[in-house]
Amino acid sequence: MIFYGKKRKRFQIYSVELMLEAMKMKEDGYTHAQIAEKLGITNKDTVKCWYRQFRKEGQSAFIDKQGRREVYKAKDRYVRKLEMENKILKKFLEILNKEHSCNEEI
Repeated sequence: MIFYGKKRKRFQIYSVELMLEAMKMKEDGYTHAQIAEKLGITNKDTVKCWYRQFRKEGQSAFIDKQGRREVYKAKDRYVRKLEMENKILKKFLEILNKEHSCNEEI
């Protein structure tokens, strides 16, 4: 889709599916220029920006920026917090099991 911004500057809007396809191609080893050419993106720097956002925020980077995005960020933060807590608890259990097995040998 083509839209016009302030000062009648023309800019292109791409679908979320296209952006995700570009990120999949990037993870498969394609360069920014190759991705832009294959998917018909006008500028390889656009792919660079998408990739930077994707690494930072995940798929939520491409969701409509009008309001819902903060909810997704909060959920992502919560999920990361839970994942970190799970890792800590697993390490703790691992240490307890090692100590328990050492005490049984004595």
